[in-house]
Amino acid sequence: MVTDNAPLGAYRLITAGEPHPPAPPQPGQFYMLSTAEGWGGGSDERPYLPRAFSYMRACEGRLSFLLDEVGPGTRRLARLRAGEALLVLGPLGVGWRPPRDGTRALLVGGGVGTAPLLCLQDELGPDSPVLLGFRGAAHAEAASLFAGQPQLATDDGSAGRRALVTDLLREELDRDAAATVFACGPPAMLEAVRLVCAERGAPAQLALESGMACGFGACFGCVVPTRDGYLRLCVDGPVLDADRLESALFPGAGH
Repeated sequence: MVTDNAPLGAYRLITAGEPHPPAPPQPGQFYMLSTAEGWGGGSDERPYLPRAFSYMRACEGRLSFLLDEVGPGTRRLARLRAGEALLVLGPLGVGWRPPRDGTRALLVGGGVGTAPLLCLQDELGPDSPVLLGFRGAAHAEAASLFAGQPQLATDDGSAGRRALVTDLLREELDRDAAATVFACGPPAMLEAVRLVCAERGAPAQLALESGMACGFGACFGCVVPTRDGYLRLCVDGPVLDADRLESALFPGAGH
């Protein structure tokens, strides 16, 4: 059941109560979300497949999700009110793994890709550097949920620096390359992160996105190419080591 659905700058932060969760989620895992009413079936109810969302925070039987209203599914979720039913399947997939021995954690997020990094920071503690990139100041309000002082980059310079978050990443690794990078964001950003980390010999874990219809490996809708063959992101990911990928850009990425 939805307990809150509040604006957070350009996004919405949805919180749902799960009094008897099936299992505690691990940072980087995801849930399939849909509404109990007004979801699918007719011309006015176009979204009929659940939508995959990394959880942002799990606390005392409550889950929170960061939502960017970009299509019919997210539009319906954005209209949810406190007390309405939210159908939640999860936790699903494979999340973040610990940093490589002898390295510090370095968190890099773009847009709604900041969501799985917040729960990771909750687990690691506030000392790990956090680098976040957004379109502008309204989207950058999501940074307020993080502990400490995240470094910010925006496309228009309205919050933080006018730069790409990968510019911040290059500077941070040039200061100290002994880092394991944890990154989530748009496919083009993740590909840039992969290349920057490969150039500097820094291990990286990327939380990838592809079209997911079921969330548990049955439909093969989220298959992605890797150096080891094809993998289903919903069961083998969504977090993969960057060095397993030829590219973070692949058909279906970002859909």
